[in-house]
Amino acid sequence: MPILTEPLPLTLALVVGMLLATALGHRGGLRRRAVDRQATHGVGAMNAAVFALLGLMVAFTFSGAASRFDVRRALVTEECNDIGTAWLRLDLLPAEAQARLRERLRQYLDSRLQTYRVLPDVDAAMAELRHTDALQQGIWAVAVAACEAKGDAATKTLVLGALNTMFDITGTRTAAALHHTPPLIFALLFLLALGCALLAGHGMAGAAKVDWLHCLVFTAMMAPCVYVILDLEYPRSGVFRLDAYDQQLVDLRAKMG
Repeated sequence: MPILTEPLPLTLALVVGMLLATALGHRGGLRRRAVDRQATHGVGAMNAAVFALLGLMVAFTFSGAASRFDVRRALVTEECNDIGTAWLRLDLLPAEAQARLRERLRQYLDSRLQTYRVLPDVDAAMAELRHTDALQQGIWAVAVAACEAKGDAATKTLVLGALNTMFDITGTRTAAALHHTPPLIFALLFLLALGCALLAGHGMAGAAKVDWLHCLVFTAMMAPCVYVILDLEYPRSGVFRLDAYDQQLVDLRAKMG
């Protein structure tokens, strides 16, 4: 969902929404108390339950986003190691085949880097993945022919096994990049935050004016939590980025010449 990849505007919208909800809740509470002075009594347990549900949703979404961020970060290192292993095992092939495959592996790594440079543009990334797939087929065809020409079973196992692992990690990283918390859960989190702000304002109806200090503190605590959750969930556009970990692939590409 493209809108979720921009955490800052969403967080600012949540701040404004929570402050407005607090003001509306307070105004509604004043009107109700004007009719019934005991209107806000006895709702503490219900308010506590709603706030507890909000805390549960924050914990759930934060835990999921953080774990997925760690997985994606680990997969960068794994792909770097897989490509490096495949590069080294090309030494087992005849010199002519080595030269052809090394050039194709350079192109392959360039394509992998480009895939993540264009994110969060998913369409551009998928187009680059199709280019990567074409490169994989070319590398595999040349490698199989070279292994058959050498006629050594051990070389075939080592070289083709390393290439197969290198190709598999591409699919694994793609799946990990596309795996996110369902947007409906984020919508529920936002609704709960707004609902809690509304209840908080309603609960302050015993005073003629809104206690803005408490409202601002509540909002200032909630908004950064939501921002961090979204930022971890979509780590290609905010503060928590995987670009620094992609440097491993950039360094490997430099070693390839």
